Amino acid sequence: MSEVINLVKQALIDEPYKVIISNPVSKETKYKKTVLQKTDKGYSIESFTDKQAFHSMMDAEVLLDFICESVDDYRQINIWVDGRSFEVRVSKKGKATLISKKEESAPNIKSEHNRKKNYIIPEAVIPPLIDMGVLTTEGKIVNSKQDKYRQINRFIEIVDDEISKRNIDGPINIIDFGCGKSYLTFILYYYFTEIKKLDVSILGLDLKSDVIDNCNKAAKKYGYSKLKFELGDINGYKTDKKIHMVITLHACDTATDYALYNAISWGSELIFSVPCCQHELNSQIESDKLSLITRYGIIKERTATLMTDAIRGNLLEYAGYKTQILEFIDMEHTPKNIMLRAVKKQNNPDKQKYLDEVNNLIKEFNLSPTLYKLIVE
Repeated sequence: MSEVINLVKQALIDEPYKVIISNPVSKETKYKKTVLQKTDKGYSIESFTDKQAFHSMMDAEVLLDFICESVDDYRQINIWVDGRSFEVRVSKKGKATLISKKEESAPNIKSEHNRKKNYIIPEAVIPPLIDMGVLTTEGKIVNSKQDKYRQINRFIEIVDDEISKRNIDGPINIIDFGCGKSYLTFILYYYFTEIKKLDVSILGLDLKSDVIDNCNKAAKKYGYSKLKFELGDINGYKTDKKIHMVITLHACDTATDYALYNAISWGSELIFSVPCCQHELNSQIESDKLSLITRYGIIKERTATLMTDAIRGNLLEYAGYKTQILEFIDMEHTPKNIMLRAVKKQNNPDKQKYLDEVNNLIKEFNLSPTLYKLIVE
């Protein structure tokens, strides 16, 4: 593959701000695609399998070595430098070609990795977020709310990506379980109605009456006629409406399980859930064969957290959803950064396999997860 490496070196004369390695030569290749993005600290790496996205960082000095190590496994490498793009393609017979194009509209290095300029919800005078103290009266992000704003924007990016693929007839009905102060709920409604001009109806549900009262007053104040808030428990909540989407942001412990179960029961087309405080399995997990995992408190806690979301992912697959578990935002902005993204599909011939895997884990570690009891038992 020396020919490919030489072409890559030609494209890397200038420091790139983005690289995409794709089109694997074999179905057995671990990652389907890898995206490298220039940051102030080097390059962020996002590697995709069919169901997950894995994140890491890399020093700029080893970029060439990283790409060269990948050329045997992939047929396409796209490289963007300031004002120009390069595409290295490798045919099935091993012939390599390099295509170079001038891109006057391509963002330069500085603006490409400056996320502050690339929010899906740009800084603007958005009344709800001003009143909540997220934005200043001039529409600028309050410094102490930078992380919150990034989380909300990233969440909406992921939601918008799925909604854009669909032609939903009539209004889009969304339920936000455990909405809390409703940062996400208000900005989601604002985005879909003010920016996308979609017919959206959103219901926020929470257990705190004062929060619900304040949110309803705010929705009325801003003229958000199809944004409502109700006092109610996630467990057992009922509706007669067709629900297109269920979202949860940091619903604590088993509240996430009840939200997922309700979404499944209603046949919701889309589910976006960022869990929080996965304590349930931490109090249950034990194993004679694998006691090493439960010996050390922090290892036990993190293992239980990962097991909780892995079980949820498999049960969603069992229930008929194509499910991904991904880091929806960098760990530095919130430690609760795992998202379950589930899309309803027509059939799943492998559904029993997903349930068997859950059963094996439950048996080995003596677990009794809430979502399993709701769906299976």
